Amino acid sequence: MTAVLNTEAETVDFGARVAADLSAGDTLALVGDLGAGKTHFTKGIVAGLGCDATVTSPTFTLVHEYTGGRLPVFHFDFYRLEAAEELLNIGWDDYLDANGVAVVEWADKFPDLLPANTQWWQFNISPEGARTLSRRP
Repeated sequence: MTAVLNTEAETVDFGARVAADLSAGDTLALVGDLGAGKTHFTKGIVAGLGCDATVTSPTFTLVHEYTGGRLPVFHFDFYRLEAAEELLNIGWDDYLDANGVAVVEWADKFPDLLPANTQWWQFNISPEGARTLSRRP
């Protein structure tokens, strides 16, 4: 599945459509450069699951929790992590067992810590500024 998205609103809407098919225990790995749309996609996931929380990047807090929707969303950002132990120390395994949806920005930093059934999403920016989102096999 690939989508070309021209605006932030289109990226949010695409995330909301993806959310419709999510189940408890799902993990989404988001990979792409700064500004590629990972957080806007996550805004759509959270909204699509029925939560009206304001979604922001967890770059400095490492994880944000969004509850109140059909499923809780645990939004991670691995960008600032230097070692897998840092992730394990904040309770990574507990989050994976919490029957929610884990959405991970910069997931390619620690791919071995993600479940085997993780959905991998690649975010690219075209020279014209459009975002291309592709679900990797």
